[in-house]
Amino acid sequence: MKIEWKTCFKICASVFALYLCIHFFPNFASLCSALFGAAAPLLIGCVVAYIVNILMSFYERHYFPRAKKRFLINGRRPVCMAAAFVTVIAVIVLVFVLIIPQLSACVQLLLAKLPDALKTLVTWIEALNILPEDIINFLLSIDWQSKISQIASTVTSGIGNVMNVVISAVSTVFSGVVTAFLSIIFAIYLLLGKDKICGQIKRVANRYVKKTWYDKAMHVLAAANDSFHKYIVGQCTEAVILGVLCALGMLILRLPYAAMIGALIAFTALIPVAGAYIGGGIGAFMIFTVSPIKAVVFVIFLVILQQFEGNVIYPRVVGSSMGLPAIWVLTAVTIGGGIMGIAGMLLGVPVAATAYRLLKEDINKVK
Repeated sequence: MKIEWKTCFKICASVFALYLCIHFFPNFASLCSALFGAAAPLLIGCVVAYIVNILMSFYERHYFPRAKKRFLINGRRPVCMAAAFVTVIAVIVLVFVLIIPQLSACVQLLLAKLPDALKTLVTWIEALNILPEDIINFLLSIDWQSKISQIASTVTSGIGNVMNVVISAVSTVFSGVVTAFLSIIFAIYLLLGKDKICGQIKRVANRYVKKTWYDKAMHVLAAANDSFHKYIVGQCTEAVILGVLCALGMLILRLPYAAMIGALIAFTALIPVAGAYIGGGIGAFMIFTVSPIKAVVFVIFLVILQQFEGNVIYPRVVGSSMGLPAIWVLTAVTIGGGIMGIAGMLLGVPVAATAYRLLKEDINKVK
């Protein structure tokens, strides 16, 4: 068997490249991390632009669609973009205004009532005679009010140098504000010039990418865009329906914090499968500070509402549009949450729906 020098050169070059990848992988990983951190405002801006573009496109279809005057046509995109941003900001502010003050009041109320509740619990345990007398006496001698105050003071004040904590907090807030500002500015530029940018990318791709690769890439991107668009619209619609039903049901049952918990349920329902239960846990805790019996009623009501939502609302609003079986939705949420936390839960379902759709198309094509 004759071995050509070109083959030897390719083998040696491949081995050397593999050695360089292994030897310099930590440096390469740190470089990628630095680049990712530097590009974070741009990446966040792309995400913001994609989400806002859904609302903006909706407004553009209804903002004087048959207008012939030039100033209306030229002003359509800026006006619709501003309306989309105002809508998103208003929803976020409304949710936080409804949730944060009442949640803070409930925590304060719970801390105020907790000492008496603990004393009652110790007295109840003493009546049952399930603990030794010396332990009961020790529990009765504890000043629960001072202990809880000490714990709350430790949690709120933190541990360590106060100045370092303040400097770190100010630095984090300033960095977050700068990142958010740059992201929004970049998103505005993307939204205003999206047609021009898409045209430029298309021309560059047609010039430097093979047509077969370009067609495949565009097909994958179209499938991903369709899945993400349907998921975002469907999930937001389903969350609003669930929040409204929760608030109405709580008003009928005369449960406290109906509007606030309804908004919380709608906000957390954006997380598939587990979101509403997360909001339900916080809501049950808040109602528990008012009445434990009403908290139990709320939990029962939420479980029934979740069954109705999972079997009637979600399949019609989200499930049918995504075309993803329930088992794969749960799998995507579990794996996504394990990898990226809440962000992974949000991204897992549309990514899985895209992969499922492409794989289904490929299998049907083979047949």
